Amino acid sequence: MDYLDTFASPVGPLTVASDGDALVGLWLDGQKYFESTLGAFEQCPDLPVLTQARAWLDRYFAGEKPGPIPAVAPRGTAFRQRVWAMLADIPYGKLVTYGELAQRIAEQTGSRTSARAVGGAVGHNPISIILPCHRVVGSGGSLTGYAGGLQKKIALLKLEGVDLGGLTIPTKGTAL
Repeated sequence: MDYLDTFASPVGPLTVASDGDALVGLWLDGQKYFESTLGAFEQCPDLPVLTQARAWLDRYFAGEKPGPIPAVAPRGTAFRQRVWAMLADIPYGKLVTYGELAQRIAEQTGSRTSARAVGGAVGHNPISIILPCHRVVGSGGSLTGYAGGLQKKIALLKLEGVDLGGLTIPTKGTAL
């Protein structure tokens, strides 16, 4: 059984999900793959991990560095798990590219990984914002690939004080 709560945020409504012990989902309203990893669920806003997640989000949206992330247990393949764990290590207000993440995986595993494969895993991240997929950009600073929508990605990066001056907005593709 999974447990849900909703959260009003500056980028719109969020749905937060837990298995009772850890977060298994955090989706922006209308996000691609919304609730795709949930089983049966019920509303349970008083669950401690959901209360911790709301407190973390309150600090984040107040423009503060929110501190350590709540316990997370995203559901996905071993490869996606590896990529999502790397997302948790991207510092607040910093950016990395899909290619940089692919290179890190290659260094860890000794096996080449494409930036495109990393992009697929990042795009299916079920715990948005807390596992900061919005901090991943394309090579050359393209703001490509955000399942929550490009304007929300920009809003989150601005909130974190990221200088958007060197970044570009794609004119076609999945990011729009």
